[in-house]
Formats: sequence, C-alpha cells, structure tokens
Amino acid sequence: MLAACGRPDTLLERIKANDELIVVTRNAATTYYEGPYGPTGLEYDLALLFAKRLGVRLNIIVPDNFSDLLGMVERGEAHIAAAGLTVTEARQRRVRFGPSYQTILPQLVYRAGTDLPKNLGDLPGLLEVVSGSSHEEALAALQPQYPELSWLSNSTQDSAELLQLVWEQLIDYTVADSNDVAIHQRFYPELRVAFDIDDPDELAWAFTAGADDSLYQEAVDFFEKLRSSGELDQLLERHYGHVQDFDYVGTRRYMSHIQQRLPQYIDLFESAAADTGLDWRLLAAVGYQESHWDATAESPTGVRGLMMLTLHTMKFLGLKDRDDPEQSIRGGARYIRMLKDRLPARITEPDRTWLALAAYNVGYGHLEDARILTQKQGGNPDKWIDVKEALPLLAKKEWYKQTKYGYARGQEPVRYVENIRSYYDILVWDSERQPGAPLPVPIFPTDLLTL
Repeated sequence: MLAACGRPDTLLERIKANDELIVVTRNAATTYYEGPYGPTGLEYDLALLFAKRLGVRLNIIVPDNFSDLLGMVERGEAHIAAAGLTVTEARQRRVRFGPSYQTILPQLVYRAGTDLPKNLGDLPGLLEVVSGSSHEEALAALQPQYPELSWLSNSTQDSAELLQLVWEQLIDYTVADSNDVAIHQRFYPELRVAFDIDDPDELAWAFTAGADDSLYQEAVDFFEKLRSSGELDQLLERHYGHVQDFDYVGTRRYMSHIQQRLPQYIDLFESAAADTGLDWRLLAAVGYQESHWDATAESPTGVRGLMMLTLHTMKFLGLKDRDDPEQSIRGGARYIRMLKDRLPARITEPDRTWLALAAYNVGYGHLEDARILTQKQGGNPDKWIDVKEALPLLAKKEWYKQTKYGYARGQEPVRYVENIRSYYDILVWDSERQPGAPLPVPIFPTDLLTL
C-alpha cells in the first residue's frame, strides 16, 4: 500500500489502517492470564494501553511454545512480543528491543528441606529450564566457569510449571525470574531461592529489526509518558506490590485453614456475594484477615465475629447477632458494597476495591483524610499506590492536625489491604486448580497452625 505522497505506508500506518495491534505473549501470572474480572497481567495491561493510544483493537496471541515468540515477530506474524522478555545479546541479533520497563533477577530455585546448593558447580540433582529462555542462555555463558554444570531444556512446560515441579520434588532445581518466584511462592511456600545466577536483567518488548522503526518509536514515546506520569509504577504496584514480603508460616497456616475451616463457611460467602455482586473469594479473604475464619474471635477493642463488625455497624445494617456467622458475613459484605458505592464514580478497579477495604479497616472519614493528603502531596487520590503512601501520615501530628478526622493508625489499613490481596490471590488459585492437583502439605509441626 502506498501513502498519499507515493511512499509505502509505515508499519504504524498499516496497523492503524487495519485497526489491529497483534501482540504475541505467554500465558503466565506475570504476563497475561484470565483473571476473575477478565483478561489481566502486566503485559496485557501495558499492551491494552498501547493499543488504546494507537486507537486500534488489541489482538493477543499465545503460541504453543515460548521459543516461538521471537520468530513470530521476525516473520511479521505479530507486531510486538510482550512476554516478560529479558534483553540478551543473542536476542538483540534477531529483534529490536524497546525501552526497559522492569528489572528482575534470574534465580536458582529449590525446595526447602533439600540441601542448599552453594553454586552452579554444586548441583547434585536435576536442573531443568525453559528451552530457548534467557536462563538457558545465561547457563551456557556460565558453563566455562562451572564445567560440571548441566541441565535439561524443557520445550513443553513454562516457568510456572517448572516451579511447580520443583515444589512437587519431581525435579530438583530450576531457574526463574525473581518476579515469577515472588508470585509463585505464595502458592508453593516451600520454594526457596538459593542464589542469583547472574546480574539483574531488563525486561522489554521486542519489535522487528527492520528499517521501519515507526512502531518502535511510538512505543519509546509511550513508555516515556507512562514513566513520567507515574502510571508505570502504578501498574507494577497493581501486579507486584502485595507479593514482596513473603511470610512462610503465615502462608502455610492460611493454606491449612482453607482446607480445615473455610468449607463450613463457603456457602455463606457465596450467598453474600450473590446478594452484593462481590466475589465470594474477596469476602472470604476479608473474613480471614479479620478473624482467621473463627466465628468466636474477639479483638482487644471488643469487636467480634467472623467479619469483626462493630456494634454501631451491626445496628446500622439492621443486624442483631455479631457471633452468628451468617449475619456477620452478610453484614460485612453489605458494608463493603456500601463503601465501594460511596467512593467517587470515577475510581476504577481494582483501586476501588482496595480503597473500600482500607475504609472498612480504618473508617471512611480517615480514608478521605488520606486521599486529601495524597492530593496535597501531588499524588492521585484515586490510586491505591499513592493513597497507601499517605495513610501512615495519619499517625503523625504534623499531618493529622491538618485533617478533619484526626489521628489514625494509618499503617494498619496498608498492611490490611496488602494481606487481603495476597489471601484473595491464593483463594483464586486454589478455587481454579485442576481437579486432583496436589495440595501443599505442611512440613512443620502442626502447633504452628494454631491461632
């Protein structure tokens, strides 16, 4: 096709004319997957924003094998490979990489309870990595330093599946990116990092290496604007902000309680969710944060019940018995729904949910105070990543004296929301496991599972 001036259309012009941006990615927690509210993942969110910037539809393609990603871009079958790709010298000979948007570490992973390897020359068991991955490139580069180093290349399973195989003790080691490890440790708590195998790596999108750099230049400007506006940080926080502080004992206790305590309350959570339009797993995660699914729990301040409702809130909701699990769950769900509906309509998900949960914990008035402080500091009062930085200021006199509702223990709602986010993710994973898939089994004394 020729442009009006007689020159061939650029790739960017053809994409706009065809109303379609074709992005090849991989199906993984760090990139693209079907979440409770539809497609999600960092790469999906970034690609969707880029497609909207171009004013075109987004067409996501997931090839059968990881090794097909770059080839599809080279052959013109996809415009971009957005798949958590590490920038390596070998790959740069095939494609052009855009700006880096995330830094990760390649890490050797093993299972707790087995011997901790000291270095890559000290691997008595089986090391398996994804075929064609940057990890395989890194191992090949390190082999002269460790002549005894050997590994198997797996062309049929992805990094998440290899991490599961390590946890199941079907293989001894794998190499995974630090962001992948952080996410999957919550599902497989015995996974451990032995050491980083190399220096930090940069992740970036891959474009065709041809002379036409119109799409590449558009992406350069796109990422620059994302970075300068703070939106890139917001996206990274959305996907990784709640997984940084891994708590092995707490995660193990939670997974045990999913099997032992949750079944007696699932019907009540599902019923309350149906009445309020909320996800039952979110309500269950709130209930766990509040009481560890113990209907007789009582806080030092006298708040009681599975959802820890105050007497004032119970009366406001027209309920009578805080100790009754059905009333407590129904009341908690209705109150969360009310808080979500009370927030300004312009606030979108998932920030709307996280802000409502913060209000559930600290009170709506204190949340509004924190949102006002957020705005005073130049942040976005509609974004959780900014508001959670302002909430702890409510405990400092120089700040809370500027607010309507005064002092509050502002760090508590931050921990509260981040805990619920992790509990929710684990419940989603647990409820969507394939039938018959193995459950994590505690490897420490059962007295650690008691409250």
